[in-house]
Amino acid sequence: MTKTVDLNCDLGESFGPWEMGNDAAMIELATSVNVACGFHAGDADIMRKTVELAKARGVSVGAHPGYRDLHGFGRRPMPGLTSSEIENLIAYQIGALQAIATAAGHKVTHVKAHGAISNVACEDDMTARAIANAIKAVDPSLVFVVLANSKLVRAGEAANLRMAHEVFADRAYEDDGNLVSRKKAGAVLHDPKAIAERVVRMVQDGAVVSVTGKVIKMQTDTVCIHGDTHGAVEIARDLRAALKQAGITVAPFKTAH
Repeated sequence: MTKTVDLNCDLGESFGPWEMGNDAAMIELATSVNVACGFHAGDADIMRKTVELAKARGVSVGAHPGYRDLHGFGRRPMPGLTSSEIENLIAYQIGALQAIATAAGHKVTHVKAHGAISNVACEDDMTARAIANAIKAVDPSLVFVVLANSKLVRAGEAANLRMAHEVFADRAYEDDGNLVSRKKAGAVLHDPKAIAERVVRMVQDGAVVSVTGKVIKMQTDTVCIHGDTHGAVEIARDLRAALKQAGITVAPFKTAH
């Protein structure tokens, strides 16, 4: 049986005249994109441009909601938020992208939490449940993109959401299956060839290898490349070529999980 995997990318992270990443090039290589919704990055015009690029390429579009922290790019935890505040934070951003996508003649198919709020939710039940409940309340047909083996998975199951289990091409893993903090050296990977070989093994084996060499079994429905990672386009290009050479089909993730 031929293996199939989705290649997703976080995009739409420019703001006004300030540009981050090469969205047009990444959309040519990805099969789904997660669009910043204006709180950690992006704005209405950037969202519209990103959705239109994705529509023209036939790429799936998802909401990428984060903490309301433009200055910190949504990568700083914001403790003290209540469950209802988190639900409203997520619902607001999903709705914003849904409106933009509708105006552009496209459709939002999935939701993937961004940065610090995702990292917190991977280890905090309340935050994970709040994100899942917000998605369910807005549109229960949306696919919840979750870090494989994390508390996001259990929250998605409890909310009866369809899920796509995600692994990261350009991030290192701790022994517990969580991502290595960006504050640590080696958290972000940059060697395109090494990343490509690593991801092929991830998909073939259904597992990731931690920084200490521990093999962790993980469902791999979708592989993420961050659009703001240095060399992201080259990484994505080499990865697609390596997956093809290994006989792995790159296509949008299935939604039957």
